[in-house]
Amino acid sequence: MKKEIKTSKAPLPVGPYSQAIQHGNLLFCSGQVAIDPKSNEVLKGSVQEQASMVMENIKGVLSEAGLGFDHVVKTTIFLTKMSDFSTVNEVYAKYFKAPFPARSTVAVSELPKGVQVEIEVLAVKN
Repeated sequence: MKKEIKTSKAPLPVGPYSQAIQHGNLLFCSGQVAIDPKSNEVLKGSVQEQASMVMENIKGVLSEAGLGFDHVVKTTIFLTKMSDFSTVNEVYAKYFKAPFPARSTVAVSELPKGVQVEIEVLAVKN
């Protein structure tokens, strides 16, 4: 049975979706963007600042489900400019330790709310 995960430590969804859905020992987290959960406003900073906020938002969702970054097995990163790949990697690497999750990174023409980076994760509760 699926269970909705909802937290004030991450921004409200900008559409008809949940922050995350837990099904059994799997947690499917919707893509997070650089929206400050306190103000629900988009962070207009650099891609590095946006990536940091995205990772903190993911941390909030994982925490609400009783999980942490060590439970993440797969991530997908969406970038509006592939030239930001190494900058986002620097931020991303601060949150994970080996063995790192499997990952895909995709360049897209646009992201919701005009942000530069979106990250989604899949986590497994041991």
